Amino acid sequence: MKRLKEKWGIESNAQFWIIMLVFAITGSTIVFIRRPIFNLLGITEATSMWIKVPLYILVVLPSYQIMLLVVGTIFGQFKFFWEFEKKMFKRFKKKKKSDDPDE
Repeated sequence: MKRLKEKWGIESNAQFWIIMLVFAITGSTIVFIRRPIFNLLGITEATSMWIKVPLYILVVLPSYQIMLLVVGTIFGQFKFFWEFEKKMFKRFKKKKKSDDPDE
């Protein structure tokens, strides 16, 4: 816990536990709403994984990021989660650039 608090730049145990609660609520919510989203898109158990996985990446992962900000805001942690999101997107951007042989 101490290591995460230092890494994330938080000082209180209360803030740490609120952040953990936000991650838990958001993860549980996405697991709960994934099925209705897939049903709306016509995805069933019989649908090929070649279709499910890309749709999961394109639909569910962005939904998770948005939900993380919403739930974080409700719990008064918008600043933490906004910085968390920005760091994550920077990591994706760096990896994508490093894969490009022309750069």
